[in-house]
Amino acid sequence: MPLADIPVELFLDNLLPLADVRDVLSLGSTDRSFAALCADETFWKRKCKEDFNFTSQETARQSGWKNLYRGLRYPKIFVWGQRANGRLGLKTIPKGLGVGIPYPIEVKIPGSRIVSLVAGGMSFHAVDSEGSMFVWGTLNGESQSLHSEGFSVKYKTASEPHRLLMPNPIRTVSCGRLHTMALDSKNHIWTFVNWGRPFRLDSPMLDCSLPETTPMQAESGWSFSSILTHSGDILAFWPFSGQVGRLCDEENLAMDEWGTCHAYPTSDRHIPCVTWTLRADPLRIPPIPELPELNDTGLSQEERSKRTTLIKIAAFDNHIIGLTNKGHVLKFGDLSNEKSFDRTTRWQYLENFSELSKVASHPAFRDERSGLTAPTSLRITHITAHFETFVAYSTGSSSIILMGDVHTNKDSQPKVIPYLQNRGVISTVLGDYHYGALTADGQLLTWGQYSHGALGLGIPTELPLGAPGGYATESQLSQSRRSQWGPLEPPSVILPSQVHFNHGPNPGGRRFCFAATAAGWHMGALVACLEVGSLPGFECHC
Repeated sequence: MPLADIPVELFLDNLLPLADVRDVLSLGSTDRSFAALCADETFWKRKCKEDFNFTSQETARQSGWKNLYRGLRYPKIFVWGQRANGRLGLKTIPKGLGVGIPYPIEVKIPGSRIVSLVAGGMSFHAVDSEGSMFVWGTLNGESQSLHSEGFSVKYKTASEPHRLLMPNPIRTVSCGRLHTMALDSKNHIWTFVNWGRPFRLDSPMLDCSLPETTPMQAESGWSFSSILTHSGDILAFWPFSGQVGRLCDEENLAMDEWGTCHAYPTSDRHIPCVTWTLRADPLRIPPIPELPELNDTGLSQEERSKRTTLIKIAAFDNHIIGLTNKGHVLKFGDLSNEKSFDRTTRWQYLENFSELSKVASHPAFRDERSGLTAPTSLRITHITAHFETFVAYSTGSSSIILMGDVHTNKDSQPKVIPYLQNRGVISTVLGDYHYGALTADGQLLTWGQYSHGALGLGIPTELPLGAPGGYATESQLSQSRRSQWGPLEPPSVILPSQVHFNHGPNPGGRRFCFAATAAGWHMGALVACLEVGSLPGFECHC
């Protein structure tokens, strides 16, 4: 049978996945029909997951998977912002920049292909294509540790990236201000209040042998932890207070007395984690209420007929944002501590973040000066949250970005930034006072406060007057250049502006940002060079 007569489905599902990438590229260069077949987005998305463990769970990417595949062969890690607590993980710091680095600078982890990067309050966490987890900075920077102490001490700083030696490969990571959660390949959830002694919460409510009690997502709030199961239930616990916090403190004190569980780093910067099990039941968040049917969501009749359930959560300061399979956005709190948890508290349905008619009537879409056209269809598909801010957004070229905060209620209007609408945004990231949006074409846009360089837009004294991240007047610029205490705080950036990854003596080729993260007063990104590779069409000149 001639190749051209083989059904497309057989090619995509059975033949191409078995072929070497070189052969796939060669086949795609033979004629137009094979070129289209070998550029199939689903095929390259599958290859990104199989070959590099990149699932795009942190973004809403729908296209560009072939370009991303070649970029994932040699991804680069960039960080910037405040450098206290060793959070930038750099051996040497450029001189003359004060307490922060205001532009992206590369962090290298030799021998590892990093595919996920997550910022904590004073740290970074990275996962490579093999599921190894790396950390740098300080998990809890509220005090200091002795040089002789190991990573059983929560204040211990990793001034360079260190690999955590864990029992199973890590799939996802989520950071609060002073703690971290990780979901591993066996659906076990690990909580870190220090990097040397992570604990696994053991409870019948997290029975991985049953689909309904198997964790689907682990999400760290500002000071609490939350878990979404496959059945749509949400569980919460507090690693610093309540029953879990008390048991955690007791176990750490006992291990201190044993004197053998200090998790001293090795000479090759490995942290031998002393893992343990904490047996306690988390608290169950009340179920979501009955919700109205949403119109013009683009869902099929079969999808509309399914039970409405939570599919994503985002946690921030004492609150949780929930997203259903049909696009409803909800908010739940107060979750400041175990004692504040009230089982009579109910979810608030945020109709102004969910319903097309409400969003289309927002003043930003009715103001002719904004140049925005009101959406004609809407289904929120992604949410993110940090500190006091959350974002709900849709995807595609007509993506809608809606922002709220801890004070948002059922009657609140979302904040709409006109410049971000219809930009193909696939991810939003939030620091304390600075924010970022990643687009499908690889641009990272930032706005908000300077925060010791967390916007990453360049050295303020070297930017033109009025440029984003620079100074508004000549007097401000002159004063900053004369200051012996470092540059003055530039004005906040209102219009989201592009971060460039070509600083330094070796700027490299075309850069494509495929993942970003933010927290505290710092930011990071994973960047690919679009000229990467040794395969045909995958050459690298970086």
